[in-house]
Amino acid sequence: MNERIFQPPHSSAGDRLPADAPPVLRMGGFELDFTRYELRRDGAPVAVEPRTFDLIALLARNAGRTVTRDEIYTALWPDCIVSDAALSSQIHAARKALGDDGKRQRVIVTVHGRGFRLRDGRRGAAGAEAVAGTLGDNTPGSGGARGVAPGQERLNTCVAVLPCAWLSESEQGSVIAQGLTEDLINALSRNRWMCVVTRSAAFSLGRSGRDLADILAMLDADYAVTGSVRASDGRLRIAMQLTEVARMRCIWAERFDRDLHDLFDLQDEIASLVSARIASQLGVAEQKRVASLPPRDLGTWELYQLGSAAFYRFTAEGNRRCQELLRAAIARAPEFGEAHARLAYAMILESTYFEGPTSREHLDEALRLAETGVALDEQEANTFFALGRVQLARGEYELAIDALETALACNPSHALSECALGDSLVSDGRAEQAMPHFERALALSPHDPLRWAFMSYRSLAHAFLGDLEGAAHWARSATLVPNAHYWARAKLIAWLALGGRIEAARGQLPQLMRARPGFTRDFARSRLFYVRDPAQLGAFLDGLGRAGVP
Repeated sequence: MNERIFQPPHSSAGDRLPADAPPVLRMGGFELDFTRYELRRDGAPVAVEPRTFDLIALLARNAGRTVTRDEIYTALWPDCIVSDAALSSQIHAARKALGDDGKRQRVIVTVHGRGFRLRDGRRGAAGAEAVAGTLGDNTPGSGGARGVAPGQERLNTCVAVLPCAWLSESEQGSVIAQGLTEDLINALSRNRWMCVVTRSAAFSLGRSGRDLADILAMLDADYAVTGSVRASDGRLRIAMQLTEVARMRCIWAERFDRDLHDLFDLQDEIASLVSARIASQLGVAEQKRVASLPPRDLGTWELYQLGSAAFYRFTAEGNRRCQELLRAAIARAPEFGEAHARLAYAMILESTYFEGPTSREHLDEALRLAETGVALDEQEANTFFALGRVQLARGEYELAIDALETALACNPSHALSECALGDSLVSDGRAEQAMPHFERALALSPHDPLRWAFMSYRSLAHAFLGDLEGAAHWARSATLVPNAHYWARAKLIAWLALGGRIEAARGQLPQLMRARPGFTRDFARSRLFYVRDPAQLGAFLDGLGRAGVP
C-alpha cells in the first residue's frame, strides 16, 4: 500500500537531547553543534536539512549500536505514518553529508532487516567520541564495501525489484506489469538467503523519476531487478534484467514471449522462471565478487561464498577446501543455517564422488549438520534439500523424498530440489515419476552450476526405463558442461556399452581415466553404496565391464 506522508512542525534533535548531553558531538573531522544546530566538517558548515541533522545526531549518540528502523521512525516522525521511501531518502542525505554512499557504507552501515549503525572505530567503545578517526575508514575484517558493522556478520545479499515498465497503451497493461512485479518479489523472497527490498520502498522510489543509480543507493541494494512488458496481437513480450549495483552493469538478461491467455498462470510461470534464474546468477556473481576481495575483508557471507565456489569445481581438492571454508563460516556465525546445510552436502559428495569416508560416523555427522541447518531455518529450501541428500546417502529413501517435497513447498522455484527429488525417486525405483522433476529443474535453471547433474541423474532414469539411447544422450550432454564430474562420463560409457555401441564406449575411456586415474568397477561399487536395487547397480557395472573398465 502507498502510505500518506505527513510531516508536522519539526522539533530539533537538540530540543530532545538529555540534560547532561554535551552541546557538541565530535566525530572525526565532523562536529554536531546543538547550540547552533549545525553540522561542520573541519570547521566549515555542511548544508543539511533539519531532519537529516536529527538522523545523524541519533546515530552518533548510539555509535556502534544498531538503531532500529522503528527507533528512527519514532525519533524523526513522531505521531505520524510515513513510507519506507522517506527513511531511505533521509539515509541517503545523511550519507551524502558525511561523504559516504550506499555502496561503500564506510560511515553509516545498513544492517539488513533491522536498521542502521554508525561505525564505532574502537569496537565496543560507547558514544559519538568513539567514532573519531573512523569516518571514511574501511574497518579491517568488516566486509569492506559490503557494509557489515563491527561484530555484525552479514548472512545474505540485498535485492531490489523495481516496478516493471508497461510499454503499451492500456490500463490492463499497467495491472499486468504491477502484478508481475509483486509476484516476482514474492517468489524471490522464498530464497531466504536474499534480503528483498519491501514492495512499498521499491515502488515509491521506482516511480519517483530519480536516476536509477540514486534509487539503488537509497535502497541500499546490492542487486536490482528491472523489467518491461509489451503487448501486441494477444502476445506478451517480457524482458528482465539483473544489475550489479556496485558497478552498474547488467549481469543477466532474458526475454520471455508468451500468449496472453490466463493472466494469473502466466504471471506465476514468469515469476517462477525469473526467480530461479536470478537465484542461480546471483550465486555465481557473489562467488566471483568475493574471490577478488583481500583476506581482511572476508566475513561469514564471504567465507560461505568462497566455499560454494570451491564446491562447484567438483574436484576432491575443491571439496576439501569447501569444507574448510564452511567450517570457518560456522565458527564465526553458528546461527547460519545454510552453512551447516552446504557443509553436510559437501560431506555427502565427498563420500559418493571422491574418496571420502563412507562410515556410519561420517554419515551421522552429515545428518547432524543437515538437521541443525533445518532447525536454524525451517523455511529455507536449501536446508531441506541438504537433509534430503544426506538421507538418500543413508538409504532412508522415503525420508529423503519427504524432505525434498518440503523443500519445494518452501520454494517451488528451487531447481536443485526438483533434481534431487527426481534422483531420489529413481533410487526408490520410481523412474517414470522422476521425469517431470528433471524437466522442471532444467527449465527453471538452464545455466545452473549443477546442471550437469540434472542431466546425469536424468540419464539414470532413462536407462532404468530401458531407454538406453535417451540415457546416452543425457549423459553425453552432461559431459559437455565445463565443470561436469567424471561420473557423467562413466554413465555415458555404461549406457553406450549396454546399447551395443562398444567401440563408442571404449573411445570414451581415455577421458574417464584422465579425469579419474585408476577408475575401476570396484571403486564404482564402493561409491554407489546407497543404491537400493542390486539389479540397477549390476547393470551399470556390467556396462562398464563391457567397455573394458577393469
